[in-house]
Amino acid sequence: MTETAQGEKTVEGAKKLFIKTYGCQMNVYDSQRMAEAMGSEGYVLTETAEDADMVLLNTCHIREKAAEKLYSDLGRLKPLKAERPDLKIGVAGCVAQAEGAEIQRRMPLVDLVVGPQAYHRLPKMVREGGGVDTEFPAEDKFEHLPKSPATRRAPTAFLTVQEGCDKFCAFCVVPYTRGAEVSRPVDRILTEARDLVSRGVRDITLLGQNVNGWHGAGADGGDWELGRLIRALAEIDGLDRIRYTTSHPNDMTDDLIEAHGNEAKLMPYLHLPVQSGSDRILKAMNRKHTAEEYLRLIERIKAARPDIVLTSDFIVGFPGETDEDHAATMALVEKVHFGMAYSFKYSPRPGTPAADRPEVDAAVADARLQELQALLTRQQKATQESMVGRELSVLVEKAGRLDGQMIGKSEYLHAVFIENAGDTKVGDLVRVRITRSEANSLGAALIRA
Repeated sequence: MTETAQGEKTVEGAKKLFIKTYGCQMNVYDSQRMAEAMGSEGYVLTETAEDADMVLLNTCHIREKAAEKLYSDLGRLKPLKAERPDLKIGVAGCVAQAEGAEIQRRMPLVDLVVGPQAYHRLPKMVREGGGVDTEFPAEDKFEHLPKSPATRRAPTAFLTVQEGCDKFCAFCVVPYTRGAEVSRPVDRILTEARDLVSRGVRDITLLGQNVNGWHGAGADGGDWELGRLIRALAEIDGLDRIRYTTSHPNDMTDDLIEAHGNEAKLMPYLHLPVQSGSDRILKAMNRKHTAEEYLRLIERIKAARPDIVLTSDFIVGFPGETDEDHAATMALVEKVHFGMAYSFKYSPRPGTPAADRPEVDAAVADARLQELQALLTRQQKATQESMVGRELSVLVEKAGRLDGQMIGKSEYLHAVFIENAGDTKVGDLVRVRITRSEANSLGAALIRA
């Protein structure tokens, strides 16, 4: 998970926009598109709220206390609003969708509230003085957003291809805040991808709440699946790397698994959440798969791409979880061996089916989480140490803090620090030899031609 403030150098005399982004990669993408939409209104990004003419908080509702975090941040903006009453303050994203007009009732300093499916209407809302828009519009918001400005981009980018979810896991708010599954058409995805590549992007991550459930309309009128889309993207000259996240085990089709084995531009990395290793808990979560089905799926994926690094999500202490259920999760982790995983103690999300169920004792859940995280940390360390001595490909993303150091990502999505990188530039794809493993990164030496 991330929490970022997006900003860049501002244009003298322009209106200034500060965006704070909470949560997932989808929100990072949405913040970029909202910034572009507001750019058509004469706004440029700035790095601080104090310097802004408009502050936009793009919220996430996945983790606990999301609303409390929002109200805390809004409280910190009160003195700024009191000092500058003309400062516009907006709340966007999933908390905006869930809370709606309640946000303005509790915090009158908020001028506008806009849900994740309506942010294409943000400029109009600003022009008209604000309000609340949490509708799920019939029109495609992407078609109503302004085209991205023809500026250079970082070498990596997110591209949303699918939104919403129809799975209705018992713990998850996404179907209620993002709505039903909607897939973007093939031509619009390819057009956006080509535009990104023309501006310097070499690595694209396809985004969706259930991205491997994407079924987009092709130009031939047929319904494409994700494997076919990846192959079409791979034909774009200058696009060197393709990834996708986040996936559901039930939507790993034969064609998508095959793409992992035969499409060189599809990176050997897959985030495939399982949440629990207990069939009883998986059923209570409404995951619609068993632990054994997940394990057999992993076997097929590894058969297609033996060097693939797998990551996952786990919820510990789900209502009704017993010691035996927790032991089943530990056993599944031992069998799969994950390169990394996100693990959380269950927290009820208002309005979800599991929210009213009796919770596991907090101390018991804490102990289980610590045990699971210790195992996952050992597996992550082992995965990283297995890279030492190997030659890998690194896409350079930025300069490091040390002289001559550059930082990038390997094909396995590990952060790599390249020492004595010479004339290596941001956007270069270079070969390195991994020399050491740190807590969450790898050190490397450049392999010179």
